[in-house]
Amino acid sequence: MATQTASPAPRPLAIARWLEIVATFVVLIVVVGGITRLTESGLSITEWNLATGVLPPLGDAAWQAEFAKYQATPEYRLEASLTGMTLADFKFIYFWEWFHRLLARMVGMVFALPLVWFWVKGAIPAGFKPRLVGLLALGGLQGLFGWLMVKSGLVGTMTDVSHFRLSLHLLTALLLLGLLVWTARDMRNLARNPEARPAPLTRGSAVVTIILFVQLLLGAWVAGLNAGHAAYDWPLMNGRLVPEVSFSSGFLWTLTHDPFLLHFLHRWWAWIAVAALIYLARRVRASDRRASIAVHTAFGIMVLLGIATVMSEVSLWVAAAHQLTGALLVASTAWAMHSDGLAARQRSV
Repeated sequence: MATQTASPAPRPLAIARWLEIVATFVVLIVVVGGITRLTESGLSITEWNLATGVLPPLGDAAWQAEFAKYQATPEYRLEASLTGMTLADFKFIYFWEWFHRLLARMVGMVFALPLVWFWVKGAIPAGFKPRLVGLLALGGLQGLFGWLMVKSGLVGTMTDVSHFRLSLHLLTALLLLGLLVWTARDMRNLARNPEARPAPLTRGSAVVTIILFVQLLLGAWVAGLNAGHAAYDWPLMNGRLVPEVSFSSGFLWTLTHDPFLLHFLHRWWAWIAVAALIYLARRVRASDRRASIAVHTAFGIMVLLGIATVMSEVSLWVAAAHQLTGALLVASTAWAMHSDGLAARQRSV
């Protein structure tokens, strides 16, 4: 009689840990992306070479060649050349853009290679393969948005990348982060209960998502337009509660381009986001106290760092810490929303 071979067993806990590692890499790349923006490094590499771009220039001739490419960009011709940029200065900004791209490659490998291994081993629970492939595709799309963002600053008289494309690049990364955390929580729940189903998104959590999205979008536009420099005092802006804003160029253009208005909106929409996050944290306090504490901690520190960023005149490391906390806030909010969905399902049973 032929012996039947047992089918491979799913390994949801191992997959959860892997996804949490990928999420950690995404947090890191978001922070380095913020530093890249703050140091005006994003246009220092004018080409995208998947293989050869892994190594930085080797030797003086290679560095001079890269510097020459950068000197042909509008940013250098219209801005950097006026400050007398040296090769040493160029090497500094080149490092941050190179490191950002290196991390992007690492994120792809840390996601794709274990995914193939889990797939071949039959370790992925039923129904989750399409979601994991979708997350991989979203990561690739985020990288494409990053290159399209860079290209927007290499033409015409642009001395910065498009703040619209920057926001698309950043928000896609944060969406990926949230979905990684959500899927990891589904896997941990499945490890505890093999019959568990994925957590649903509640209406309350959906409203919080929209409110937080607006705040993150405003933050991305503020970064893209250097609008953090619009005022260095708080709670007033240059001595005024409401800044002077001209709508002579049209309401929509002003709403999406005026640095004073966007800075103002980012400051005060933050309190609407805080109220929404308090609501979410209180909803999950009984069912998942750790998620509630994580949300409270993240938004509290983020608000303080936002104020500190303004009053420090956009200090590099304070602003980078603000962006780091923003990524951690997205992760903790996804965690709390997942717990809210599980609690809602239990209440409905």
